[in-house]
Amino acid sequence: MKNPLKIVAVIGLALGGALGMLGTLVSDPNLRAVSWAIDSIGLIVATALLALHFFRRGSDAVAAGFLVYSIGEAVMLSGTAGSLASSVPSFAAGIALWSAALLLTSVPRAFPVWTRIAGIIAAILFAFTSLRIFAAAPLTPISRPLPYVAYPFLVLTFIGWIVGIVRDSA
Repeated sequence: MKNPLKIVAVIGLALGGALGMLGTLVSDPNLRAVSWAIDSIGLIVATALLALHFFRRGSDAVAAGFLVYSIGEAVMLSGTAGSLASSVPSFAAGIALWSAALLLTSVPRAFPVWTRIAGIIAAILFAFTSLRIFAAAPLTPISRPLPYVAYPFLVLTFIGWIVGIVRDSA
């Protein structure tokens, strides 16, 4: 992979997946906040670069999906430094945007079918979680079963995006 921007996108997606999951699993609120902040920055950079890449290729829906994902991630970053309870409004808005973004990137045939299926499952789970929060359900970013069970599908989608980028560069 010779394109440095694709390398940055791959690193951002990998950091986002790894540190996002780490932040979900740790109990220390400071480590969680730092993990999620780095995760968000990596994903914002990666998805902004991917939006430009797919726009240049003429895949407008996929490009829009990555742009919407970047916006959703930025909304969520705004609540990361607070407590879990105080982050809920930005989290609900962010995962609503993630849901739309995942559908925009998963419906077109830009990625392998397994990636698209993982993205659609994650989109449905995050949409349902967001709607529940907007309807006053007492959920946080680490509540179980939702949104907790949605994160592995999101990370699987990131892995598929990485595979797509690497294959596209080969």
